[in-house]
Amino acid sequence: MQRQVDSNKPDDDVIEDPVRWRILVVLLAAISMSLISVSIVNVALPAIQEGLAASQSDLQWVLSGYALTFGVVLVAAGRAGDLMGRGGIFIIGVAVFTAASVASGFAPDATSLNVARFIQGVGSGLLNPQGVGMIQQYFRGGERGRAFGFFGSAVGVSVGIGPVIGGLLIELGGVNIGWRLTFLVNVPIGIATLIMAFAWFPKPLFHRGPRGATSFSQRVLHMLRALDPMGSVLLGLAVFAILFPFMESRASALTWLWLLVGLALVIAWVWWERRYARLGHSPMVDLAIFSTRSFTNGSLIMTLYFMGMTSIWVLVALYMQQGVGKSALEAGMVGIPSAFMSAVAANWAGKRVMKYGRKVVIGGLCCALAGLALCIGVILLQANGYLSVWWLMPSLVLIGLAQGAVISPNQTLTLAEVPLAYAGSSGAIMQTGQRIGTSVGIAIVTAAVFALLDVTSWPVAVASGFGLIGLVICGALGVAVKDQHDRGRLPH
Repeated sequence: MQRQVDSNKPDDDVIEDPVRWRILVVLLAAISMSLISVSIVNVALPAIQEGLAASQSDLQWVLSGYALTFGVVLVAAGRAGDLMGRGGIFIIGVAVFTAASVASGFAPDATSLNVARFIQGVGSGLLNPQGVGMIQQYFRGGERGRAFGFFGSAVGVSVGIGPVIGGLLIELGGVNIGWRLTFLVNVPIGIATLIMAFAWFPKPLFHRGPRGATSFSQRVLHMLRALDPMGSVLLGLAVFAILFPFMESRASALTWLWLLVGLALVIAWVWWERRYARLGHSPMVDLAIFSTRSFTNGSLIMTLYFMGMTSIWVLVALYMQQGVGKSALEAGMVGIPSAFMSAVAANWAGKRVMKYGRKVVIGGLCCALAGLALCIGVILLQANGYLSVWWLMPSLVLIGLAQGAVISPNQTLTLAEVPLAYAGSSGAIMQTGQRIGTSVGIAIVTAAVFALLDVTSWPVAVASGFGLIGLVICGALGVAVKDQHDRGRLPH
């Protein structure tokens, strides 16, 4: 990549211990908060429906609204952090997320709740790419792998304990109060994160702009050009159009036209980014990063992984509650061992990823396929009375190992060769792929399962859903193996 951002920010300064590890604590606190919020809501939906007399469409948008705004703002937020200061944008994101959590907890009706969830998604979209960018900025070499390992541990624990916390809060608070507590639990975490960020983040939190800009108006003009407003709008609209059909509970043929509009907007965005670069400006995303094989392959692996694996927990929750008749708390508890092993695996893999490279990711994907096969076996044997449904707990442990060995190590390898000036925006591109993969995967897998339920039983339908997930993971494994093979042929 030839183009660099014309800025005076000290991105190449290495912050000494223990300050950078304190910064990591702040980042992990906020990212854990945003992830717990997602998994908590999954088990709170029945209580929200009863407490607010919400319709099925309202409930769909409680989930989809957050995911939609999160995905739309990700890349623009990552670019803003690269240019204006990652610490400052991160703090704004945490503040927005925390305020929206308060609004969600006190929402008087379903419409107000969904508006608050839209805003909460914006806050999460602002803070998440800064976390990835700041790890890139402050950690080098093996320590970067360790930092991403801790990041992966936080992801695994957050996703695993979210449903359990949600189930406990609903048990304690009842129908009318319990679901509100699932949002308000974010508030003390958010306030503590803001206090730590102001105390530990390097100052200044925002950059003044290029040295050559002598006036405030010149700095503003330069920043606007560097932020690439047209590119931001085109990509945001493209992500919205692509995600929208997969988030509608009753999508019509007209709804699917949005997908074609989204693809057309992606083409328009690519054309604009190339034109903007030819004019001598810094584009929102330097498309040259896609010529970096590690970035392109890693982003594709991550998109396919999330397209498959995030559907597992949706299917497990559905099967435990509707297929077997367990409570929300019991459905959440089945994933606890998996979450613990995900944290352990992420920490282990983070220390070794720079030594073994994509082999760690390949091993994780193989674990995922083995875990899926065991889950299918448990479900079919349970349906015939040979096993208890709780045998899913040890089977899902392999899924946890896969999560720890794939997500953070792949993130480390994907961003390893990306210039620091684009750390936030390139990380956000990868996260946007995750969001699109997640939404598409959940929509397709759950649609297939519910279609099968019309003609067969819960065990057969869910087992078939796991089989479909396995096919997607095989695609991710194929990309990872090819990447490793190609790297072995490169001259050293």
